[in-house]
Order: sequence, then structure tokens, then C-alpha cells
Amino acid sequence: MDARRLRAVTLHLMRKAVEHLRAGDPRMAALIACVGACRIRYSPPNYETVARSIVSQQLSGKAAGTIYGRLVDACAPSPVSPASVLQFREERLRSFGLSSAKSRYLRSLAEDTLNGTIDFALLPRLNDEDAIAHLTSAKGVGVWTAQMFLIFALRRRDVLPLGDVGIRNAIHSSYRLNSPPTPDEMLAIAAPWRPYASIASWYLWRSLEFQGQL
Repeated sequence: MDARRLRAVTLHLMRKAVEHLRAGDPRMAALIACVGACRIRYSPPNYETVARSIVSQQLSGKAAGTIYGRLVDACAPSPVSPASVLQFREERLRSFGLSSAKSRYLRSLAEDTLNGTIDFALLPRLNDEDAIAHLTSAKGVGVWTAQMFLIFALRRRDVLPLGDVGIRNAIHSSYRLNSPPTPDEMLAIAAPWRPYASIASWYLWRSLEFQGQL
């Protein structure tokens, strides 16, 4: 599918998803009214996207951006890719601010990608469950990282990251719960969002910027 066609299909899906969420859940409708139009920014389904997620694990957005920027600068003029990352030993990767574990994970994923153990070309053809299983077979890639890849790279529409702290906090606040929700409670609240939980998740993340206005 060419870029123009893909953009048209994506915009149609967004409108359909927002209409569904508004109609099925009054609290989600309030979030949508406050946040505005859905503007998910997608990334290519490749090594670099997972590498960025690995760098971002358990870090603030600002810290992750700084560290990843150093990696980008070091790889330039090449993009962040398996070949460009493998040119650096773990010691050099740690000099960018990466932990020892993350340095190993980036190199291991690069090796797995080059030898075909992780096949990014295959992932778009897999269903959500199989795509997550394929990605999490790589060291350092957990379910959360795989779910982020499904939402923001594969553009899957019905992913609900139950382990995401931001989603949990947003539901706690926006749905005015007495305590943070359990996974089962999150699933129950999310039932009206199906099959557009990914879009609902985006609105929940964005809602954290508007607390006090909801």
C-alpha cells in the first residue's frame, strides 16, 4: 500500500474508532472532548523502533531522548540499525548512558535481526498474540515493549497494555476510582472500547496532560 493510500485508510480508521469510543463510554467521550483529535504518530516496523523502546524502558521521556540522541549521533550518517549498533562494543554503548543490560539487549537484538531469529518483515503478517511471542523471544524485549511496537509500528487497533503505569494511572484518575485498578478491572472498563483499545490507550496517555480539566 502506498503512503497516500495508507494515510487515507488510517484517517478513516481513526474517525471510526473515535465515533465508537464516544458512543460506548461517556468518560472516554469526555477525554476525547478535552484532548481533541487523535494524532498518533507511527514509526516504521523495524529494528530502530524496538531499539528506541529498549532505551526508553524505566526512564523518563527526557532522559530516554537524551540517551537515544547520543546513539543516533554516534551512528550518523547511518540510521540506528543492526549493523550500525554492532559496530560499538558494550563499553561504548554504556558511554552514551545506557545500562549494561540495555547495551547487551541492543546488541543481542541486532544479532538476532541479522541472523533472522527476529524477522521484522514477518511481523505484519502475524496476529497480535503471535507477533508479541515473536518479539519477546528476543532478550530485553518484554510484553510492554512488544505491545508498544504493535500499537505504534504495526498500527494494531485493539491493544490494551495492562502493565503500563500511565494507562493504569489515567484510568484511576479519569474514571474516579478509589484505588488504582487491577488488570481485571481494567479489562472490564475497557470492554466498551473494543475493538479500538489502542486508540483509547492513546487518549488515556494524553489525558495525563489534562488532569484537573476532566
